Amino acid sequence: MKIHIIGCPGSGKTFLAKKLSKTLGIRHYDLDELQWDNTSSSYGVKREPVERDRLLADVLRNTDWIIEGVYYAWCQQCFADADMIYLLSVPRYTYRYRIILRFVRRKLGLEKGKKETLKSLSQLLKWADKYQQVNMVEIRKLLAPYSDKVIG
Repeated sequence: MKIHIIGCPGSGKTFLAKKLSKTLGIRHYDLDELQWDNTSSSYGVKREPVERDRLLADVLRNTDWIIEGVYYAWCQQCFADADMIYLLSVPRYTYRYRIILRFVRRKLGLEKGKKETLKSLSQLLKWADKYQQVNMVEIRKLLAPYSDKVIG
């Protein structure tokens, strides 16, 4: 089983991926781990596209996978290979609440996460709004050929 989960920040991608992973016994991969260089001492450093694409190809070679993330431009093969694609869309107040809650939980040390700041939180909230209004339109167009396997 190959499952791809896509949606804006705070839409529930990671929650759903973890639930499905546990239920189905399939490893789950977060595209953020491929996109961002978490070994960097600075927040927001991207991996080189060649390295990111190599890491993604390694994941796609597995028999089963659950991949989740906001990315779509470099994930064409994920969509083609997936048996199911979950497209998550939640109301603005829901994803904004979840993003803020996650930020607070990370600051309090209750949740593992990146080195976020109030400035990066503000930028993420703005980016999530744009993602819902602009990117989701593009994603829906991109997923049109796979409508038989899109849920949501």
